[in-house]
Amino acid sequence: MSVKRPTLADVARRAGTSTAVVSYVMNNGPRPVSDRLRAKVVAAADALNYRPDRNAQALRRPRRWRQIGLLVPDMTMPLFGAFAGSVEIEARARDHLTMIGNTGFDPEREREFAAAFIDVGIDGLLVVGAADAPGTALICERARIPVVWVHNSRGAIDSPIVGADHRAAGRLAARHLTTAHACENLVFVGGFTHDDVRHGDRETVAQRYAGFTEVAGAQHRVVRTDLTAEGAYTAVRAFLRDSVRPPGGMVIGTGGQSAAAIRAVTDAGLRIPGDIRVVGFDADTAGGFGQITLTSVRQPIGAITRTALDRLLGEAAEPTETAESARPAVGLDTAESCGCRTYSEDTAWPAVRRQ
Repeated sequence: MSVKRPTLADVARRAGTSTAVVSYVMNNGPRPVSDRLRAKVVAAADALNYRPDRNAQALRRPRRWRQIGLLVPDMTMPLFGAFAGSVEIEARARDHLTMIGNTGFDPEREREFAAAFIDVGIDGLLVVGAADAPGTALICERARIPVVWVHNSRGAIDSPIVGADHRAAGRLAARHLTTAHACENLVFVGGFTHDDVRHGDRETVAQRYAGFTEVAGAQHRVVRTDLTAEGAYTAVRAFLRDSVRPPGGMVIGTGGQSAAAIRAVTDAGLRIPGDIRVVGFDADTAGGFGQITLTSVRQPIGAITRTALDRLLGEAAEPTETAESARPAVGLDTAESCGCRTYSEDTAWPAVRRQ
C-alpha cells in the first residue's frame, strides 16, 4: 500500500498558516512572506518531505506523462550520447519523458537549464558530468526537486555519484598492458588539472590516471592534453618526436581523444600494436569499423542508468546509500590496438572480445 503524498494543506496545518501562504513560499510569490513565517513553512515542508505536485498542472498531456530533466556536458561525444539514449529509453519505460540540455561543461549554462527545466515542471533532474554541482544542487533544493548525479561532478556534494569506478578503470587498462602483454615504459594521454583542461571531463581523467599510476609505477610518462582531439594529436606527435624511444604501451584517458592519438602514432611511422600497444576508454560502437579497433575499458551504462533512475524516482530499495553501491563494475573489450585481436579476412570486421 502506497504512502499518501503530503499536500499543500498538510504543510499549512503543520506551519499554522494558510495554503495561500504556503503557495507564496513555494513559488516565491506573488505576495511577500515574512522571514519568520517563511522559516516556519520551510520547516514544516522539510518535516513532511513535501514536494510540489507539478504533474497536477499538466493533466492535459497525453497519457499524463511525467517529466524528468537530463543535463549532459557534450552530446557530440559518443559516451554522453550513449548516456542520453539509455536514459530516454529507460525513463520512457517508466512513463517519463526526458528533457535534455547540453551544458557544454559551462557552469552558468548548467544552472540556467536546471532552473528552466524546473519552471516547466520536471519531477526530477539527472546531471551527467556536472560542471557546478553545488550551484545546481542549491537550485534543486530550493525548488524541492530531487537530483541525482551521474558519471562524475565538479564541486563538493553530499550525495553519492552513480557511475563507474574510474580509478578501477585506470588500473584495469594499465594492468592489461603490463600483465597480458608485458609492456614496460607506459605513457598516459590526457589532462586532469584546471591548467590542462577548461571545458572537459578532467575529474574522470584524474581518477583514471590515479588508478593507472598504481599499476604503472614511477617510470610512467604523461602526455598532457586539453582533452580535445586536436590537442591529443598535437601533444602525442610532439611527445613521439622528442622521445628517444617510443613507449611500450599507451593508455588514452578519454574516448574523444582515441582516434586522434592513434592517428598521431601511425603518422609518426610507428605500428599499433607492433611498436606501441594501446588501450582506451568508452570506445564508440562504430569504432569496430575503424582502421584499427580499440581495446577499451567499458562502462556499464545500462546499469548506471537504471540505478540513477531508481534513485531519482524513489524506486530504489531503502538500504544504506554508499559510494560503492553506486558503482557498477567496469569491463574490458579487447581488440586490435593491444594485440589481442588481429584482422581476419573471414569476418566482415574484427570483433571485440569482452573480459
